[in-house]
Amino acid sequence: MAAVTQIRIALDEERTVSGLLTGATDPFASLVLAHGAGAGMRHAFMERLADALAGRGVSLLRYQFPYMEAGLKRPDPPAIAQRAVRSAVASAAGLPLFAGGKSFGARMTSQAQAAEALPGVRGLVFFGFPLHPAGAPAVSRAEHLSRVRVPMLFLQGSRDALAEIGLVEGVVGRLGGLATLHVVADADHSFHVPARSGRSDAEVMGEIAERSASWMRATAAS
Repeated sequence: MAAVTQIRIALDEERTVSGLLTGATDPFASLVLAHGAGAGMRHAFMERLADALAGRGVSLLRYQFPYMEAGLKRPDPPAIAQRAVRSAVASAAGLPLFAGGKSFGARMTSQAQAAEALPGVRGLVFFGFPLHPAGAPAVSRAEHLSRVRVPMLFLQGSRDALAEIGLVEGVVGRLGGLATLHVVADADHSFHVPARSGRSDAEVMGEIAERSASWMRATAAS
């Protein structure tokens, strides 16, 4: 297990949120990662991803959105969530910097970047970008991505109910050279795979950690 340090991230002069920094032994990059809508920074997926990336040279900063910090269930409005993204990114420094998130966190991070470039961020990493609600395929949630001017990596499960893979492929294709898609066979929105796939969730975690770390290393060097 990598070493984890608890920090406080200032949102403004009065409010702060919690953060957890998982440090790699010999890091080449930092990733500021926002959590999904229904689970905070201590969710098992976030914990495992932090460890997996630290083992591959990426230090990872997780943080709480204000609603999660307050113990509420309803996600923050975009303006508040995006302010939290900016505050978390501003608290990270010293290494090639990337930002991203799981599901809701991915969308809020990309919206923040589209509205105004996040200082120092070289690329965005999305773990299950939520393209549409379950059962309602659409691409309107991706419209802002055309205003993002840094490289983007989409890691998507082929069975993701919140991102029909054909639609994701279309979105990524229209974004041109700035966007890269990695499809995880048989995985759902939580990157869970059924037993019949012949693989375990741990193997899938290794796959997405390896792919994202390799992409960040290449992007940092370009």
